[in-house]
This record gives sequence, C-alpha cells and structure tokens, in this order.
Amino acid sequence: MKNYLHPHYLCILRIKISRIFFSILCRIKAALWGIVLGKGSEFTGNAIFRRHPGSQIIIGENAKFNSSHRSNLIGVYSPCMISTISHEAKLSIGNNCGFSGTVIGCAHSIKLGDDVRCGANTLITDTDWHPDDIRVSADRPIVISDNVWLGYGVIVLKGVHIGENSLIGANSVVTKDIPANVVAAGNPCRVIKELKAGKNIPS
Repeated sequence: MKNYLHPHYLCILRIKISRIFFSILCRIKAALWGIVLGKGSEFTGNAIFRRHPGSQIIIGENAKFNSSHRSNLIGVYSPCMISTISHEAKLSIGNNCGFSGTVIGCAHSIKLGDDVRCGANTLITDTDWHPDDIRVSADRPIVISDNVWLGYGVIVLKGVHIGENSLIGANSVVTKDIPANVVAAGNPCRVIKELKAGKNIPS
C-alpha cells in the first residue's frame, strides 16, 4: 500500500499545485506582452517574457516550461527567459516543445520546430548582445528542426541550423550547422555518430 504522506507524494502534489498557479500567471503575462501562446502550455515556476515592440513571439501548443530550481532534479539554475531584443526580431516555437531553465534571446530570427527538447540550462541566441562593439558580426538566424534534443547546458549560437532528429550532447557549444539524424557534441560541436531511422530515432 502506498504511503501518500511520504515526502515523494507530497512533493508531487506541491508541483501540481504550483503548475496550475504558474500556468495561469504566465498565460496572463504572455498576453500582456503580446505573445501568442498555444493551447495546453504548462509552466512550473515563473517564466520571464520580454517582447520588444514591433517584434514577434509565437509559441505553439503543449509547450512545457520548467523554471523552478526544484522542477528538474538535474538542476535548473535560472527561470526560462524568452525574449526579443529588437523591433524586427521573429521568434517562433513549434508544438510539443519542452524547456528547463532555457534562455532564448532573439534579435533577428529564431525558429524551433515541433517536439524540440531543451535540457536544463540551455541557451539559444542569434546575437552577440553588444551591437555597438566593432568586434562583433551581424546577427544571423537560427533554425532548430523537428525532434531535436539539446542536452544539459548546450549553447546554440547565431547562424546555426540543426537538422531534424539530431541530439546535441551535454555542454556542447554549437557554432556551425549540424545535419539531420546525428549525435553531435563538443566545443565546438562536431558530429560523432549517425542515427539510423527506426533504431535510434523515436517515431
């Protein structure tokens, strides 16, 4: 017989109650910031939204945002932060995507497909954040295709296209395109293994 007073079950109850509260709160915040947020999206902890006037943020259906330090037992160091930082920026997130302490900063164009999983403490940014510094180059778009999995601590930098079904290993820094159906890892990130359809790739 289950002991529902065990701390494990009390923790699950706390998370469920927190998820209901923050899902309502974050939907209100998204609406106030003019962000399109699809049906079924859930928030554990308080995500941060910032939409620059004139820019676009579109989030598909059934997105999951974990922003609480205790929402993921691998460790979440910051809340999810979704932002555009220029008036021409376009940020698009597909359906059924998941984020844990993920930071997305868009100055030009970032597009995530469906079923993208972003592990704890991941960063996706198409800009160097200091356009007044002569040492930086222009902002460049990022495309992350369907069913990509970014492991813990992955950083995806400007100008990158990651092909569908690919997996990026923990703490990798992605500075160049990664093809579809591979495992890639490292700093800079490189292909280390090809994935075979039906064997390594979930349907």
